[in-house]
Amino acid sequence: MSTQDYQWLHAEGTTPIKGWVRGVPLEEQAHRQLQNIAALPFVGPWVAVMPDVHLGKGATVGSVVPTRGAIIPAAVGVDIGCGMAAVRTTLHARQLPDSLAQLRSSIERGVPVGNGRGGDHRRLPASIETRLAESGLEARLEQIKAKHRRIRTDKVDKQIGTLGGGNHFIEVCLDEAGMVWVMLHSGSRGTGNLIGTYFIERAREQLAHRVLGFHLPDKDLAFFMEGEPLFDDYVEAVSWAQDYARANREAMMARVLAEMRHRLPSFQLDRLAVNCHHNYVQRETHQGESLLVTRKGAVSAQAGELGIIPGSMGTRSYIVRGKGNPDSFCSCSHGAGRVMSRTQARQSITLKQHREATAHVECRKDAAVIDESPAAYKSIDAVMAAQGDLVEVVHTLRQVLCVKG
Repeated sequence: MSTQDYQWLHAEGTTPIKGWVRGVPLEEQAHRQLQNIAALPFVGPWVAVMPDVHLGKGATVGSVVPTRGAIIPAAVGVDIGCGMAAVRTTLHARQLPDSLAQLRSSIERGVPVGNGRGGDHRRLPASIETRLAESGLEARLEQIKAKHRRIRTDKVDKQIGTLGGGNHFIEVCLDEAGMVWVMLHSGSRGTGNLIGTYFIERAREQLAHRVLGFHLPDKDLAFFMEGEPLFDDYVEAVSWAQDYARANREAMMARVLAEMRHRLPSFQLDRLAVNCHHNYVQRETHQGESLLVTRKGAVSAQAGELGIIPGSMGTRSYIVRGKGNPDSFCSCSHGAGRVMSRTQARQSITLKQHREATAHVECRKDAAVIDESPAAYKSIDAVMAAQGDLVEVVHTLRQVLCVKG
């Protein structure tokens, strides 16, 4: 691969940073945060930066951070296993009703949305209850909680198959041939958040007992070393959260499809379906070396592997096929990436602008979702143009219905 496909972003004398950021904004704070990560001695052989990069807590969203013999909980974050799922149906656009308002209401009733108690199941649907019982997830969580009693949660059953809030969404989309897709974005919900927060705190606590021998520029980059008990415990817990997140998306997809079958003509599911994480860590081999690869806001893009790159609310999204580029550790972006903070978006985007930007989509158009309006995000066209050597586009999707938490 030509080095012209990316830019060098590291400071002299630190681990290299390769950034696919041509034609997209890179905020100075995010750039400094990346350099902080690259300064850690166990990070490398380099850091890969995706075009949707933006400032995150501890580690930068849109980064791929390989480590040797250590793991950084804040680099994974608290929305562990967050990712995307999509499936193509046999429905065509001409079979959809003129108004999708009733379908949106049905999905919002069938899938609890939002944070807090409002986003929990009042009564767990039988199909999801069976799926949860057969998964072994509850038993695995009890083993984790027995060792770490500060992880207190009783929401595993209440939140499986639920959306959450923030940038999580459910969408009905049309591809270039007019075929109907269902796409959704969610993660490990409140339990994953508790696990992430707990282990980030434990890593910070251990700093007081470490003799580092190097400067740690940010306490949120606290880490566990391989061989330490907390390293193994974190790997066990993060693996659980990733599995729960995947199961959550599967359960949610089943609920959405059930609501669609109530409201729309009979349809089948196509064989083309994707379910991928974009906040996670796993062991991988790159250039003959075994590494712990953390993708925070990045998707695996091995050669031939299908992935999902969603645009912002009201813009295009993409089903992509990985090119297996070794320079990016076979990764690509996880979306458009924020260009405004939530506070800035609420202050800068008017309700009129939001309604105009989402005029073609059946969705919420109230002030509570202004921070998710398209103007709060980078141009998905620019993001895709910056990573042409990482993925190829298989399908281009446009939203016609969007449910937000």
